[in-house]
Amino acid sequence: MRLTQTKAELRAAAAIRPRAVVMTMGALHDGHAALLTEARERVGPDGSVVLTIFVNPLQFGPTEDFDRYPRTLASDLAIAKNAGVDLVFNPSRDELYPNEPSVTVHPGPLADELEGVFRPGHFSGVLTVVSKMLHLTAPDIALFGEKDYQQLTLIREMVCDLDMDVDIVPVPTVREPDGLALSSRNRYLSETERDEALVLHRALSAGSKAGMNGPDAVLAAAQAELEAVPSVRIDYLALRAPDLGPVIGPGEARMLIAARVGLTRLIDNISITLR
Repeated sequence: MRLTQTKAELRAAAAIRPRAVVMTMGALHDGHAALLTEARERVGPDGSVVLTIFVNPLQFGPTEDFDRYPRTLASDLAIAKNAGVDLVFNPSRDELYPNEPSVTVHPGPLADELEGVFRPGHFSGVLTVVSKMLHLTAPDIALFGEKDYQQLTLIREMVCDLDMDVDIVPVPTVREPDGLALSSRNRYLSETERDEALVLHRALSAGSKAGMNGPDAVLAAAQAELEAVPSVRIDYLALRAPDLGPVIGPGEARMLIAARVGLTRLIDNISITLR
């Protein structure tokens, strides 16, 4: 496994095809490992898996946790090596943004909904760095977790609208045995807060079970679970079509939730079949 920290080193690395990329902000956990394992399986033993580790300042708001976001490069590299990664790109801020960028990606109207209401400008920062990483790593496929479902949807739209020559591969959310979605921010939770955070998955599961009774029943079932833990402050609970447009009739849908548990903000989502 090779570690590169400059764009020149990245470009000089052997361009083995096919190539898969997994983009992260580090603080790797089993969810990231699942992405890397899937990438390794998809490109096969003769392909190349690239991992990027970069805490992207453009996607953090002024009151968010950029400075305290966990940076654990040594353990990240151990996880990457174990997952069969060939190349790690871990640039500094000055390497990736030598100048404050004046040209960024405009993510469209969906970026102003759901997460965008609470994190204005977030998705412009996400799509800008994803676009840069796709350009620099030149992959055949890029893998993203479904836990960040709105992000995944917007990346798919960007790749389609801008005719980027890469396949976007979604990977299902990885959970703890009790249902908590894996997240780098889970380490911020106290023991009590972690127990409280389980209500997110309970709410989504209750909504999923109510799918046979229609959208109103789904939202009511989820809301009832959330009201049982008032210390968890809900930013939004939404039921959308798979492309995050409005739900129209029966079929597949996606339920999304964002909440604050103590000082930690968590998101989760689940696929629901409406009948």
